[in-house]
Amino acid sequence: MSDKHLKLYLFASDFDQTLSFNDSGYVLSELVGIPAEEFQHKSAGMAKLNLVQQGAELAYLLLHDPEFRARVRRKHLYEVGKRIRLKENIELLYKILDSGIEGHRLDFYVLSAAPVEVIQSALEGIIPADHIYGTEFRYNASGEIDMIVRATAGYGKVAALDELQAKLQIGPDHIVYVGDGSSDIHAMLHVNVRDGFTIAVSERKHVAQIAKRTVLSDNALAVLVPILENIVGWQRPQIREFFESHGFLIQEWDSVRTDWLTLRAASSLYSQAAPEATRL
Repeated sequence: MSDKHLKLYLFASDFDQTLSFNDSGYVLSELVGIPAEEFQHKSAGMAKLNLVQQGAELAYLLLHDPEFRARVRRKHLYEVGKRIRLKENIELLYKILDSGIEGHRLDFYVLSAAPVEVIQSALEGIIPADHIYGTEFRYNASGEIDMIVRATAGYGKVAALDELQAKLQIGPDHIVYVGDGSSDIHAMLHVNVRDGFTIAVSERKHVAQIAKRTVLSDNALAVLVPILENIVGWQRPQIREFFESHGFLIQEWDSVRTDWLTLRAASSLYSQAAPEATRL
């Protein structure tokens, strides 16, 4: 099918624990000899204080924490990328989306708060470097981080989505965003409110409640299922046949609805409400 007859979409994906199984911060800490517990403690402290955008904790530590700043150089970020454990078949997912599916072509971009060097190194030969948006640093002559040029975290992802939408000249309803955690909330809300499509790849409550679909799998190709159902409009037999044409059998496909409830004893509610009722 010629390009002029294809409906163009933007497919934007987070990186850490969306396309990978690792968190870049933990891998980097291990590489430079900083205990993972220390990184976790410092990141959790910043998240609790709302000191930085959700997801930008590592970038802040690299620039401002004395221990990280003294040990980490640009070369370490590239090395971390080679140590990241990726989900299966990311390259095939890119090729399928790029080649088009029954009149729909999805341009694959990565938007992540992780350092751009980490992502480019991890996805080298899989996704073009100019399709990767990560946190960008400026370095001095020794390779030490001098300053943050751009942080693709929180509202930074929203800005990147708007930039790509303008670049690709598509409508907001032609944006698909995939993520796994709290750093994706702003982007998902932004996409949802403008009639785009969001996919969660984790059961974390704060993101699964916002995403229009949730898919859990160790294989990156799994995100095709809601795309084929909700955007392309296929039924399950067509989807199974499509996967088989690419050499995969869907062995298990369970769709469940998850409800999160917090229950309190009715008596305790009545006892608290009684004084207020008396005053009325």
